[in-house]
Amino acid sequence: MRITPFIIMAFFALIGIKANGQALNYNFNRIACSADGNAQPDLAYTGKYNYADPDDWGATPATLAMIAKLKLQDKLVHYSYNNFMPSPPHTTVINYMKLGVFGAIRRWKFNKNVFFDVGEKKEQAIRHLQKELEKSTKENPLYFIHMGPSEFFYQAVARVVEKGSAEALSHVIVISHSGYNDNHLRRPNHHTMKQVIKLSENRIQYKKIKDQNSKNSPTKGWSSLHDWRVWDWLKNHKNKDIAWLWTCMKMHKELRADISDAGMIYYLFTGDEDGNPEKFKAFLGDSI
Repeated sequence: MRITPFIIMAFFALIGIKANGQALNYNFNRIACSADGNAQPDLAYTGKYNYADPDDWGATPATLAMIAKLKLQDKLVHYSYNNFMPSPPHTTVINYMKLGVFGAIRRWKFNKNVFFDVGEKKEQAIRHLQKELEKSTKENPLYFIHMGPSEFFYQAVARVVEKGSAEALSHVIVISHSGYNDNHLRRPNHHTMKQVIKLSENRIQYKKIKDQNSKNSPTKGWSSLHDWRVWDWLKNHKNKDIAWLWTCMKMHKELRADISDAGMIYYLFTGDEDGNPEKFKAFLGDSI
């Protein structure tokens, strides 16, 4: 079945979500995502955290669940993870991101060839994203979901520019919600999102939505801190594949109920910056 805007709007109406429509002129175009989630310690980093925010351990499966719910698996053309550069490979701790990614691939039939563990395949991951960026045209734009620091994205964009294909970046739309992801530097020579956009000569279209964390109000946003009650529906879901998302969330190293980065794909599909656990419940429905 071909997914059309009419079908999507009817879907939202059926499940009771306010159907604002897709954001940023999204019309079932290509999607790329890059997330952090690294659990392997970066022992050379001298800042506060030598591992990445564990929110992506749950946010990545949740993001993939929403893509699969709308039957848009074939529109996901790139998904890199563990992108906290320089991304040491996981050798001494569990690679939770990999567990979530392959769990989603198995459940919802994604193309495994578009997923890249940056710690294991850094060069391949950068080159793959570069090629997807270069494909972008007015008729075939790329929507990039920014779920980790900017350095990985910067390196892919730099290769596009060096190759003389910078005009393609005019048709790349970036969605972010996090000043941390936009500005966090793991090394002195790393780059911010502002520098990525400057490198593209302001061709890249950038949209920063409201922060999807609302820790003081469990019923708002996609992070309820230590209040798990608003996620009981997920824990007890009759569909075992959807209930699996709760298992991914519970792996969080600091035991926080946080899948905040998933709010960006929800925004892309709905135009709604105010997602929350109940809206997520309505979006997923009974099955994927």
